[in-house]
Amino acid sequence: MASAVANIRATSGGNARFNKEALSWDARPFVYEASQAAAEAVLSKLKSLDRQPKQVLEIGCGTGTLSFLIAPHVDRVVAVDAADGMIEVLKIKLAKSGAPTNILPVAVLLEDPEDGSLPGADSGKPESQRQKFDLIISHLVLHHIPDLGSVLRTMLGCLKPGGCVMLTDFEDFGPEAKRFHPASKMAGVERHGIDAAAMSKLMHDIGFKHVSVQAEWTMRKRVESFDGEFGGDDGLGMAKQETGESMSFPFLLCYGERAD
Repeated sequence: MASAVANIRATSGGNARFNKEALSWDARPFVYEASQAAAEAVLSKLKSLDRQPKQVLEIGCGTGTLSFLIAPHVDRVVAVDAADGMIEVLKIKLAKSGAPTNILPVAVLLEDPEDGSLPGADSGKPESQRQKFDLIISHLVLHHIPDLGSVLRTMLGCLKPGGCVMLTDFEDFGPEAKRFHPASKMAGVERHGIDAAAMSKLMHDIGFKHVSVQAEWTMRKRVESFDGEFGGDDGLGMAKQETGESMSFPFLLCYGERAD
């Protein structure tokens, strides 16, 4: 992640937006529905590959919806986000009775695989200062990142040899993909979805092996019929809207491995 203005939710508008919306983030039905679909896609992919990751890193975790869904299947999830407000909400959720005990929330703009905010390496691996992971996940994060190459290099450096990334986001299928976000939610949006062919090439170029970038599921989302139909950025946004129209969006799962 090349610089503080060129990474995960790193523009001032992006972080300001996500900090402002953190308290109401979980009130949006689409947030949970999309995270649940992402979790199902990740777990299905793991099953098909006969992989059982123990240590997972989620980059751009928000309030931890996906981390909560993945946690029962792994030993630990280290959940990082650059927006302090999101991590504070996640900490509140983790303090509640019945919450998972194997999620570690970290507020950091992760630019370096050896960032001191990450947990230390296993005692049996003294050659590495920071923990390395079996699996790295992110969901609806890539379209907020100006420099995808930089974040992918950081992810590669955070993986154990043989570890993998599974990154989910909506697909850039043409000009209509812009409608995923209402006009008032464009702060921090760097691209309108992920171009599958370009992402596949980029992952190969960065050094990932066995790359696969494919549409795994489709979701319907209420979108504006015209710019500004859903009003201002009140924090709840489309969760309260009954106007607009329903539109279908394909979601990609971007897979790649670090060489053994």
